Amino acid sequence: MLSTLFSAGTRSENFVDITVPWWGWYMLLGVIGTLLLVDILIVHRRPHVAHLKEAAIESIVWVSIGVGFTFVIWAMFERAAAVEYISGYLIEKSLSVDNVFVWAMIFTHFKVPREYQHRTLFWGIFGALVMRALMIAAGAALLTNFAWITYVFAGILFFTGIKMLVGTDEAIDFEKNITIRLLRKVMPLTKDFHGDKFFVKQGAKWAATPMFAVLICVEFTDLIFAVDSIPAIFAITQDTFIVYTSNVFAILGLRSLYFALSGILPYFHFLKYGLGVILCFVGAKMALAHTAWKLDSLVSLGVITGILAITILASILHRRRELKH
Repeated sequence: MLSTLFSAGTRSENFVDITVPWWGWYMLLGVIGTLLLVDILIVHRRPHVAHLKEAAIESIVWVSIGVGFTFVIWAMFERAAAVEYISGYLIEKSLSVDNVFVWAMIFTHFKVPREYQHRTLFWGIFGALVMRALMIAAGAALLTNFAWITYVFAGILFFTGIKMLVGTDEAIDFEKNITIRLLRKVMPLTKDFHGDKFFVKQGAKWAATPMFAVLICVEFTDLIFAVDSIPAIFAITQDTFIVYTSNVFAILGLRSLYFALSGILPYFHFLKYGLGVILCFVGAKMALAHTAWKLDSLVSLGVITGILAITILASILHRRRELKH
């Protein structure tokens, strides 16, 4: 069933085409499920504040798993597939930094105790895995049956990249979020937190807690970000197995990355501009994929890595200059 669902991926001569047996998909789901169970039942069995050292170690583990999967792809298929995977992984990981910013805003707005934030993000990531699987399957089917969708995706990426480069950061009013307004109409919402519970029984009726409202906001923002990030991955590779695995392993480590970086993310002053340039680049790459000017995957990987390195280095130097003054 899973192999049928995802077999609609585009088979283009410009991208890698790998054949993954049905048991390969179930094995992948088994690995993902095991990692999530270990995280929620062992590592974070009891609610606690994740300190910097703990979050940094967990981030290193998650990144090692994500990067290490490159060699699994290489061993099972070919080098070109591994290059497309790691390129997609880097793009998704970079774009996901925006999620961390928004999560910090959500937790601040709702005044979520730090010891309960991990549980919310765990279920938020779980929902994101399901949503992205459906969106990737739909995107692959569209690209297969409607070639012109390639240029729509390219346009979305280019528009988003330009918006990042010239736009200003706008404050988000979560109280006006449509999902929160709908939640208030569907069921009562308690004023206070009840530990890490999403629902509590009040008399004969069930009520949602602010924790559930936070979870809804996390899921909603991930859905919005996925509209940009998934077309970006399709610009690098159009094999659904590579698209999904690069997404999965990038977002699985976002929780620990949030706790490790939430306090220092404002110091990465130029990162937003770097991401804007990357989105414009991959948008152009996608538009040129079926022309004589198509770009090699190794060239794309080099450009993406170079832009990230330059913007991070520039941000560090900018921060040092600010401290001197």
